[in-house]
Amino acid sequence: MRWRQLWLYFFLAFSIPGHSGSPNIIHIICDDVGYDDLSCFGAKDIHTPNVDRLAAEGMRFTSFYAPSPVCTPTRAAILTGCYAPRVGLPTVLFPFSREGLNSNEVTIAELLKTRGYATAVIGKWHLGHHPQFLPPSHGFDLFFGIPYPNDHGPERLGHAKSQGDPNFRFPPIPLVRGTNIVETPAQLAGLPERFASEAIQFIEDNKERPFYLHLANIETHTPWLVPAQFHYKSKAGVYGDAVQCLDWLVGEVMKTLDRLGLTTNTLVVFTSDNGPLVKRYPELEGIYGHAAAVQTNRVHLLRDGKYQAAYEGGTRVAAIMRWPGKVPAGSVCNEIVVGFDLFTTFAKVADAPIPNDRIIDGKDIRPLMFGDKSAKSPHSAFYYYQGYQLAAVRAGKWKVVFGSSPALFDLEADIGETTNLAKQHPDIADKLKAIADQARADLGDARQKLTGQNRRPAGKL
Repeated sequence: MRWRQLWLYFFLAFSIPGHSGSPNIIHIICDDVGYDDLSCFGAKDIHTPNVDRLAAEGMRFTSFYAPSPVCTPTRAAILTGCYAPRVGLPTVLFPFSREGLNSNEVTIAELLKTRGYATAVIGKWHLGHHPQFLPPSHGFDLFFGIPYPNDHGPERLGHAKSQGDPNFRFPPIPLVRGTNIVETPAQLAGLPERFASEAIQFIEDNKERPFYLHLANIETHTPWLVPAQFHYKSKAGVYGDAVQCLDWLVGEVMKTLDRLGLTTNTLVVFTSDNGPLVKRYPELEGIYGHAAAVQTNRVHLLRDGKYQAAYEGGTRVAAIMRWPGKVPAGSVCNEIVVGFDLFTTFAKVADAPIPNDRIIDGKDIRPLMFGDKSAKSPHSAFYYYQGYQLAAVRAGKWKVVFGSSPALFDLEADIGETTNLAKQHPDIADKLKAIADQARADLGDARQKLTGQNRRPAGKL
């Protein structure tokens, strides 16, 4: 028997089942949405009234970090409560990948099931597409979605060379229910509405018991193929239309909670998996045309975007949490919070056990979320990892970026990282470098050819 199964078996044998008074948890994780691409975070050309309502009725987090600047590592971190390098998934998985989330990892879904929760993933998974890696093997009762991104179809040519076969092509993108393919190729433009219907049905089916819904939107990932009703609705091109489609999805979920009388007993969390595309990608444009045309003249508050971990635009994302009567309405938290904190926080909210046989990086942020004026970030530092390479470290307001010559930024005064203060504050830079050495000893650093002491392997075929 696997250690994870053994641990869960003993807990279930002696624990008290969940009950209808336990809070529901919905995590809406959007894909590649910029920090300031929501109107409640400053966007002027994208209209997001439903997300704005979440913010008005809950708390905005202004220093919330996706654990990685790309999809797979962030999702692995959120579901396991760990830095992605710790669980062996620091890079993006592809349709030819033979890795996935290790069966020995304990997911938040498995923890919540010990308290009687119904669990579901609707949308994108991206933690391994082989049956043993799919959500049903990791504590989810329901999976309806695609196993990897909506641009990983056979039209992509860029990976043929890497596979050593000039005729190599990705397979058609499948739509999966459980572990069974129900449609191939998936009709991408219609998926937002189908995912919304599936989410509504899941909530309705489980209104008498606690539930956890991981709603992983896909339409804000290229190609931006959205239903016709959202075409040309924003002032930010097809990307803006996709964000407004996402906003509609948020509204459908909120209306369902209101209609069923579940609003006050449901924690809703809204985050992105990483920052936005800010550079053009000729291959994608050549395939999808305007549905993958990045507006490179779009001005963002943060420096750079997706695919890089060094600067804030890659990992610092908009985050909102709403739980009426628990989370103060219209509030703002400026403390450092990381995506993997959701693992521990969701478990604490549900009174579920935290594994004590492994390192868990996620912290309980309920004091921050509930508006405790004296609460501070539970993190003395945050490590920005790009794959297995340590790209930067933040402690408090200070951040050091590693490269040929380390750069130091004051993020409170300079959120856009425009002014290098390393020469003015060498003592602070040295302190952050010492913290970086701790990260390297723990998780490693490919730049320095260090493997770290506390990594666990990914699952492999």
